[in-house]
Amino acid sequence: MRVAEPRFRPDDPADAHEELKATQRALAAAARFEDAAGITPGSIRRGESLVAGVDQAFLDDRAVSAVVVLRAGEVVERASATAPLRMPYVPGLLSFREGPPIVPALESLETDPDLLVFDGSGRIHYREAGIATHVGVCFDTPALGVAKSLLCGRPAAPTDELAAGDRVPIEADESMTAPAGTVVGHAYQSRQYPDSTRINPVYVSPGHRLSAETALACLIACGGEYKLPRPTRLADRHAETVRSERSE
Repeated sequence: MRVAEPRFRPDDPADAHEELKATQRALAAAARFEDAAGITPGSIRRGESLVAGVDQAFLDDRAVSAVVVLRAGEVVERASATAPLRMPYVPGLLSFREGPPIVPALESLETDPDLLVFDGSGRIHYREAGIATHVGVCFDTPALGVAKSLLCGRPAAPTDELAAGDRVPIEADESMTAPAGTVVGHAYQSRQYPDSTRINPVYVSPGHRLSAETALACLIACGGEYKLPRPTRLADRHAETVRSERSE
């Protein structure tokens, strides 16, 4: 893959937090939160589109980024990269902490994915610029984020008694730059099992070149037997493998 917007490479987290937030506002302005690409749920199911899952692992003071590229659910390529952690975790600034190894991992791919799926947020973010937005805009590639918890925004209905397959829109709240009430993503109950501890939903949001509805539909088309979608679940496993190998 080739970086399309070098000015947005998350390579220098040494800037003051206010400067990083200004970069995120510029990212959100450059992002397209509507369908502007050929990627569709049908193209994913038919194996016409390459989907890359991206996830992280941590090794001492380093971050390991892993990418797994799938076609019709089958792995066609894996890649990884490692970079020092140069800033602590700050809510809303995750892409500057974890982004530095993600970009070279994606750049090392021989394939050119049609969709990037991140373990993290896209538009469900204070400044509409989560890690899926940041990297999606950087490569000008359709992207979506799948988070395990809700960073901001307000569910349009309760989410604690959802059945498998249910979804609830997430609307912008006063903590966000998006106009209040804008649908910025969805809570999606990917799995639920009878007679066991209830499973919380995941939070799906567009990162770039996708609407909230299409981001969710694409995520569902990616499939998976567990709570997390197959692309990020496999990326998580690959990240752990790389971390183990590099810790020896």
